[in-house]
Amino acid sequence: MIRSLSLAAALATLVTGGALADPIEGNWKTEAGSTAQIVTCGGAFCITLKNGKHAGKQIGTLKAAGDGNYAGKITDPANDKTYSGKGSLSGNRLKMGGCVLGGLICRNQTWSRI
Repeated sequence: MIRSLSLAAALATLVTGGALADPIEGNWKTEAGSTAQIVTCGGAFCITLKNGKHAGKQIGTLKAAGDGNYAGKITDPANDKTYSGKGSLSGNRLKMGGCVLGGLICRNQTWSRI
């Protein structure tokens, strides 16, 4: 009996753990064709390039802002400059953006879930 309850509790934990994952977590194809992985890290979401010219570089951290929106910092891997960043999730598309001068100049990309 106790063994059955332990197994049921373990199974419930596994099922619930998967359900608690944030929709932004996972692997994304960037416009440049690289794979970016987004994982939970210290209360935020860390973005790391997994392949391509800048493989292994962490290029950003975002925090959930509600309603599929995220805000934080994005780093351009080509020049290592960090910008105010944002993300907006819609289905399997993630619109990423980085801005300078208080949002006066921005660059945006749309990534696809893989």
